[in-house]
Amino acid sequence: MVLMDTGHLSSKGVYAMPLTRKTILGMKKRIMTVKWTTSLLGVFLLFCSQAALAQKTPVREIKRLAGDVYRFQNNFHFSVFMVTPKGIIVTDPINPDAAKWLKREIAKRFQLPVKYLIYSHDHADHIAGGEVFAETAVVVAHKYAKKHIIDEGRPTAAPQVTFSDRMEIELGGKKVELVYLGLNHSDNLIVMRFPKERILFAVDLVSHNRLPYRDLPNTHVEDWIESLKRMENMDFDILVPGHGEIGTRNDVRTHREYVEELRRQVLHHMRAGKSLEELKKLVRMEKYKDWGSYKNWLELNIEGMVRHLKLYRRAN
Repeated sequence: MVLMDTGHLSSKGVYAMPLTRKTILGMKKRIMTVKWTTSLLGVFLLFCSQAALAQKTPVREIKRLAGDVYRFQNNFHFSVFMVTPKGIIVTDPINPDAAKWLKREIAKRFQLPVKYLIYSHDHADHIAGGEVFAETAVVVAHKYAKKHIIDEGRPTAAPQVTFSDRMEIELGGKKVELVYLGLNHSDNLIVMRFPKERILFAVDLVSHNRLPYRDLPNTHVEDWIESLKRMENMDFDILVPGHGEIGTRNDVRTHREYVEELRRQVLHHMRAGKSLEELKKLVRMEKYKDWGSYKNWLELNIEGMVRHLKLYRRAN
């Protein structure tokens, strides 16, 4: 529109409104409204971008557990490391960014090199990023873990040293024991015991007052129960899971009892010919209703147990 001082057709054939005081004030008001709307939109977009950034910023923290053993958190994943006069023994790197952050923090706080890197098992959500430490560290894992890491192309440094049943690493007068418990969450998972500090680091096998993960992926249930029994007989006080809160040795027993009870109930109703949907209503685990993820994961736990028992239970 071409603005004219009197109302008539412009050269383009468009009718132009006369520029009266009322018209000009109305135009100014509309312009101010547009400006305020644009300003508010800018504030809203800035808030959204900051919220998105906050969501993407990982939660990372280092806490001392006992002696010279520390716990490293990266969002919902945890690992541990031990400081010795000769260097650092690090466990699961979690992912490349987490490993780089941890490496910087270790250098800043302790001014010591990482001499060993130990993988709990081959799953990438725990061990990705091992190459960050590979320049100074010897990478250690179970022999089956090395095979899977190489065969599956896991995004991490391949282990240089492997073992089959047990291994002890000593550095600077301090020790960590690596123990293979057999089949459970995988065929290559190990637990790590720090005897002097009375700590056991156990990933994806046990949690403190929390249900097992979703539909029990990769789990060999009967062997898992046997692994937990072996852990109950180990000498430690502080349980450090790969997810969730720190616990005690007693958590291993309660976790085993949950798995055994879940298996017992699911098998009982399967033998009675009940469907999966019926099982979800019939299986009652109220004793554990205060555990973490009870509402979200119980039905998934039932699904996973049904899947396992269909494959491996004895025929009627």
